[in-house]
Amino acid sequence: MGSTFSGIELGKRSIMAHTDAITTAGHNISNANTEGYSRQRVNLKEFDPLYKPDLERLERKGMIGQGMDAQSIERVRDEMLDQRITSIQHEESYWDTRSKYYTMIEAVYNEPEEVSIRSNMDKFWEGWQELSMHPENQAARQAVVTRGESLTDAIRSKWDNLSGIGSLINSDIEATVRQVNDYAKQIAAVNTEIVRSRAMGDNPNDLLDRRDLLVDKLSKLVNITTDQRDSDEFMVHLDGQILVQGGVARGFDLETVLDNNAYSKLVWEDTRLDANVSSGSLGALIELRDVDIRNEIQGLNTVTMNFADLVNDVHRNAYGANNVTGLDFFTERPFIENVNGNFDSDGDGQFDKSYVFRFTGNTKLDMQEQIGLEGTMTFSGPSGNVEVAYHPTDSVEAVINRINDSNGEVKAYLDRNNHLVLKATTAKAIENPDFVIRHVEDSGFFLTGYSGILQESGANGAYDFNQSDAVSALRTQDFSVSPVLNPAGYIEVNQAIRNDVMSVAAAFMDASGNVNSGDARAAVEIAAIRNTKIMIGSDRTIDDYFADSVTNVGLKGEQAENNYNSHLAIMMDLRGMRDSISGVNIDEELSDILKFQHGYNAAAKFITVWDNLIDTVINRLGV
Repeated sequence: MGSTFSGIELGKRSIMAHTDAITTAGHNISNANTEGYSRQRVNLKEFDPLYKPDLERLERKGMIGQGMDAQSIERVRDEMLDQRITSIQHEESYWDTRSKYYTMIEAVYNEPEEVSIRSNMDKFWEGWQELSMHPENQAARQAVVTRGESLTDAIRSKWDNLSGIGSLINSDIEATVRQVNDYAKQIAAVNTEIVRSRAMGDNPNDLLDRRDLLVDKLSKLVNITTDQRDSDEFMVHLDGQILVQGGVARGFDLETVLDNNAYSKLVWEDTRLDANVSSGSLGALIELRDVDIRNEIQGLNTVTMNFADLVNDVHRNAYGANNVTGLDFFTERPFIENVNGNFDSDGDGQFDKSYVFRFTGNTKLDMQEQIGLEGTMTFSGPSGNVEVAYHPTDSVEAVINRINDSNGEVKAYLDRNNHLVLKATTAKAIENPDFVIRHVEDSGFFLTGYSGILQESGANGAYDFNQSDAVSALRTQDFSVSPVLNPAGYIEVNQAIRNDVMSVAAAFMDASGNVNSGDARAAVEIAAIRNTKIMIGSDRTIDDYFADSVTNVGLKGEQAENNYNSHLAIMMDLRGMRDSISGVNIDEELSDILKFQHGYNAAAKFITVWDNLIDTVINRLGV
């Protein structure tokens, strides 16, 4: 038999459940503008009935309901959609970051015509052409010096701008790494609170929203994925590595790399192993600094170094109007003072490497002559060594082209005396130094007796920079030490020439040992460098470099902008779907409040009626 007071309990449950529903709707409205908040709903269910089918019910059939109960409060969230957003959001931020920085890089190349390197270099060549027509004219020499100074100023200015962008990116990397570490720690801390709350039987909705928001922010910085193995272990992965596991978070650290302009590399804080971040804002910043900006600076350094080296090679062998010779037109700063290029790389007081930029053979060669030799040359490459074969029917020109077309980081050409020149390029790998010949070897005789560079054939006669006095393997004594890092940052016209413009060399000594004041052969030869195939990297001439660099920057900037807009459109659709599911609709919440308010009022009325019924039974029966 049902209790006389069961109706009071039934009404009380209804009031409490409707109170929870109204409070939850108010909570939703209060957080309508809270970032990362998901609307919540109260799950209402009927309370267990008074009678159950397995009990005897002699006088009454059916089950007497006992009202309602608020079973749980859950947030409205589509976890599959969240995982989809997390898995691709890093691509949007990756392209957004690249697009923003390429706008800055493009501005460096969009220089006003009168101050650009290209226009100043054109004027520099024109100055030498004018000097070739008026070799006795002091004004023509002054024009060469002045235009040379304008050119070096433009080169240094461009290097400063590119280097400044690189430093800005490096600062952004350091700040982003701190953010990633902070988010990882916060996620781990929230994981601990969620586990504790669930252990008490609660639904930690606001904590789950907080964690999802942190994961959302983290996914913009790095390419992460999430994994919920069970209710107690939420994991965050980064490129196959665990970043967060439950309440434990790993972190990143930065280590300075001297050969990379003292920029930092990313390592795991606990293992000190290199960390690979391929996407997100951090991945884009690392790629921009270590690939894009580094390539632009290396390209500028390459054209600067080769251009200055070729001009100096002619100028030091020519004579000025004051009969001064042996002067370089541009100042080059050797990386080390040791004449053999010996360097102490590990700081233990002992030379252990040889930093040499250029070898020049001591034998005159004919570009069209068949070499009549067979063998394989080995040169240092981006990763390991590369091999270049030659055959008896090959001409000298064919062998040189084969060296230059290989993937090796050594390039070749014939100088003005028809001697073979081997030059180091910039290094693709950050750990390798720029403008350093690291390995040269020949199984045959092309680089030995034929061109006069190496002493011996085979591995025993190879030149390798991983030792001191490596130049002892050379037959030639004509070599130059590698320059200080980033020659584009310090190139300038020789101070001796600036002090006396008559030292500008335009003439060569004739066969009788005299220098004719009207001779302009050196000036003509320097002016011709403009269109000389000097093999700077993959480009053939100096003009090729400028044309390709501007085009590449423009295309990469366009690519970044197009990809960003594409990913932005996708993410806007996904975020719109999430907002439609999890976002708070104030009108809907107000409607729910009115609905639950009516339910609350009805339950209160029900209790009032039941109270009157009990009053009648207790106080008025039998009166």
